[in-house]
Amino acid sequence: MSLPTADDARAPLCDALAQYAARHPERRDCADAVRRFVRSTPDCFLRRNAAGHITASALLLNPAGDKALLTLHRKLGRWLQLGGHADGEPCPLRTALREAEEESGITGCQPLSRNIFDVDIHDIPARPGEPAHKHYDIRYLLQAPHEGFRSSAESLALAWWDIDTLCRRSELFDEAVRRLACLWQARSGAS
Repeated sequence: MSLPTADDARAPLCDALAQYAARHPERRDCADAVRRFVRSTPDCFLRRNAAGHITASALLLNPAGDKALLTLHRKLGRWLQLGGHADGEPCPLRTALREAEEESGITGCQPLSRNIFDVDIHDIPARPGEPAHKHYDIRYLLQAPHEGFRSSAESLALAWWDIDTLCRRSELFDEAVRRLACLWQARSGAS
């Protein structure tokens, strides 16, 4: 039995990105850019790649699906969806689940779909000991079993926000958070 190669570990993500692009032609350019990055970067799942790396995040919904849990990110000072670095994990969904549970303290979160919900490429500014780089973020839709949470050291605060508020109050939230919430609102009919 042979061990998987780096290409084998990247192939499922490339396939998932192609499927996402076929379902969302309006996001094809971004999905294709992430796929090119994954194909051309054997260490794309590791932070040591100073130019950029794969991250995964999730719009974590409450059981009713009408609120999302956001973190006031300690380093960036903005309300964002839960997520983080792959740290060598080639399955972004596993990364999104791990990060959602670590950052919220909520165990038992479940994906509403195994399909990619959204993709994004964003710049991370330089900080001491870390050059500016890109995050190639793979995003999923997760549901929490309850609304109780425990803030982690990565957050200044956590809060449940109404989906409608996230869609309407663009001045309070990162554009990517607004897009995720509006995508969910359109899909679920929540308002």
